[in-house]
Amino acid sequence: MIIHTLDLNFLDTSHAIAAYLIVGPEGPVLVETGPGSTRENLAARLAEQGYAPADIRHVLVTHIHLDHAGAAGWLAQHGAQIYVHQVGAPHLVDPSKLLNSARRIYGDLMDTLWGETLPVPAERVTPLADNQAIHAAGLIFTALDSPGHAYHHHTFRLGNIAFAGDAAGIRRPGHSLIFLPSPPPEFDLEAWQRSLARLSDESFETIYPTHFGRIDDVREHLKKFNVLLDEAAEFVRIRMQAGAKRDDIVQQYVDWNRERAKAEGISSEVFQKYEVTNPLFMSVDGMLRYWRKTSPSVFGL
Repeated sequence: MIIHTLDLNFLDTSHAIAAYLIVGPEGPVLVETGPGSTRENLAARLAEQGYAPADIRHVLVTHIHLDHAGAAGWLAQHGAQIYVHQVGAPHLVDPSKLLNSARRIYGDLMDTLWGETLPVPAERVTPLADNQAIHAAGLIFTALDSPGHAYHHHTFRLGNIAFAGDAAGIRRPGHSLIFLPSPPPEFDLEAWQRSLARLSDESFETIYPTHFGRIDDVREHLKKFNVLLDEAAEFVRIRMQAGAKRDDIVQQYVDWNRERAKAEGISSEVFQKYEVTNPLFMSVDGMLRYWRKTSPSVFGL
């Protein structure tokens, strides 16, 4: 088995979005598709490894967000079977609700960011439940429910390896800084804490987050991310409780993350690349929505 990390060069930014090409004894499997806007880059990266889109018969997506599954319909047109969380499956078949939600956030930037998102024919979608095995190309993957970033999120186990999607955060190659991707509407602190405990209990030797690349210091990474998860959520809660306005909280959260980056020797240029992958205002909006939903009496709602 060989694992290739395919850099989709999202918005001309390296190490922002990955797809993973796993070559098994019976052929290739793809984990994540990237958005429709990077499908030409995906085709080029596949060609570098000797494959065309039509050679990819099995595609696993960790969840249905456009940066992870936006090109699923395009690959299905080439004959791929798409494996996805059972809750997310209907939204690949009919992506209209997903696209309308994204359009409210991104507005005029929608096409530039995400490109064309094609529906996946129902017969090309395999809905997955927790602990369900996927037999593909002579390999056996297992879908592990890992909500927190999104309810419809799976981590895929392959032996002692995990393809973690967004469940283990965002970390660029060669750097220790981790970002928390907590966009609305499904950020859930308690669920994510349980997911991290589950991933830790699996004792993976290697994890592959979609943003970005192989991580070998798994135990330390998950521990550090768990601390960040708690600190970030509390950062937003305290400021909400003090009556701070949304835009002020966003600016304070950006400043806090800049200080975190500075403490870890991250340059302004690299920090900006982190923000391409994970705009910090979206993380704040996700946490604001979570606290309003879970503690309405505290915030006078």
